[in-house]
Amino acid sequence: MIATKSNLLTPLTEEQVAQFHKDGYILIKKGCSPDLIDAYNGHIYDIRNQDPMPQWAACEESKKYTLRLFNPHKHDSFSRQMMKLPVIRGTLAQLMGREASCVQSMYFYKEPGSPGQASHQDYYYIKNDPMTMIAAWTALEDKVDEENGCLWVIPGSHDLGLLPHGAVTNLEEHESWTDETQGADLSKNIPVIMEKGDILFFHELLIHSSNKNRSQDRWRRSYVCHYIREDAVVTLREDLREKYPLY
Repeated sequence: MIATKSNLLTPLTEEQVAQFHKDGYILIKKGCSPDLIDAYNGHIYDIRNQDPMPQWAACEESKKYTLRLFNPHKHDSFSRQMMKLPVIRGTLAQLMGREASCVQSMYFYKEPGSPGQASHQDYYYIKNDPMTMIAAWTALEDKVDEENGCLWVIPGSHDLGLLPHGAVTNLEEHESWTDETQGADLSKNIPVIMEKGDILFFHELLIHSSNKNRSQDRWRRSYVCHYIREDAVVTLREDLREKYPLY
C-alpha cells in the first residue's frame, strides 16, 4: 500500500479494529521501513559506545549490549521519533478513540543465550486510569521467531481481567526479576512470528511472554513503547507519570 496521509492516520480497517478487541492484539506488517530501523539500531549502539556513556543509558561495560535500555524516549530525539511514527499514532487513535500519549519505552537487545520474560500482563506493572494502555512492539531484526525469542500471546486472554502474579518458576527459560501470571492456561500460547518493521499492538491485559534466545548468532532486538489515552493517567508509578504526546 502506498503511504498517504489518510492511510497513515487511519491504517486499520473496521475488521482489524474488531479483531483487536476480540483477540487483544493486532499485527501491522511493515509498519516501519527497514532503512529507518537500521539507522535506529546503529544510533542506539552509538549511545552506549560513547565514552563515557550518557548517565541515563549507563550500565556496566559487560552489559552494555545486554541490559535493555529503559525510556530512551525521555532523553533521545531519535527514540521519540520512533515512538510517534504516523502509523503508530493512527493505529492507537483508532483503537483508543482519541489521541494517545507515551509513558514508557524500552529497547531490547536480547543477545543469543539471553533469557525471556515469563507470561505477564502489562497492567500489573503499569496501572492507569481509565484502563486504556496499549503496547506497540516493533521488530528490529530480519526475522523474529521461536529460535531467537519471539513473543508468545494467548488470544482473548485480555478478557480474563488482571490475574495474580508471582515468582518466576522456570529460571532456565525466563529472567528472575519480573513476576509471572498465575492460573493462566499456557497451552493456548501461540508464537507471533515477525519481520523487520512489523509492529504488534496489544492490550494491557493480554497475557504474553518470550522464551530464551536459543540461536547461535541471531539477536532479537526490539523497540517497545507503552501508550495510554491522552486523558488517562498512570497511577502508583511516579517514574511514569510524564506523558509524551504523539503530535
